[in-house]
Amino acid sequence: MKAREEILARVRGATSDVTTQVGSLHREQLRDGGAADADGLAQFAEMVADYRAEVVRVPAAGLPAAIATALRDHGCRSALLPTGLDPEWVEAVAGVAEVRSETETPTHAGLDATDAVVTAAALGIAVTGTIVLDHREDQGRRALTLVPDTHVCVVHADQVVQDVPDAVARLRPEAGDARPLTWISGPSATSDIELHRVEGVHGPRTLVMLLVEG
Repeated sequence: MKAREEILARVRGATSDVTTQVGSLHREQLRDGGAADADGLAQFAEMVADYRAEVVRVPAAGLPAAIATALRDHGCRSALLPTGLDPEWVEAVAGVAEVRSETETPTHAGLDATDAVVTAAALGIAVTGTIVLDHREDQGRRALTLVPDTHVCVVHADQVVQDVPDAVARLRPEAGDARPLTWISGPSATSDIELHRVEGVHGPRTLVMLLVEG
């Protein structure tokens, strides 16, 4: 107990001047600062790329073609699509790969046998290069984006916010509409004791982020 008491005493001493009460930050105090500006978008793209993800900035009119190109370039012969995906995206995917729907691929074995998944996103965070999914109909359930080896993710410019507090404010659900969130910072990766980086251990080995502007 001596070590425990010593640790607690140090914590009390370190926090003795903290006056903020636990729970004093109310939901009403969270404010969405709005979409990031041009500099914020550039920072977002740079940070996502820094995580070894592939970043493609495309105009809205070129998005379907960009999706097809991403799948083709990465040799994806099959692609899993959430039920709420834009029909134009679905058509683009069908031109280059076998389309597998979320409802037709319910098992992990089925997901593992699929080369790629194509989804939308809830938002992006400029300062951290993080993409957040809230798993609505255009993103599908969590397993869809964790098992296939390649994830092609579409983020629109007006979905990019500057920092994490802005993201939290925008993600705030309405009462009764709480959803799981997946925060993605680059492809899945880990390192062994000798710091050899291994990608694809806990999720997709390849992340392609299509940033739609205009």
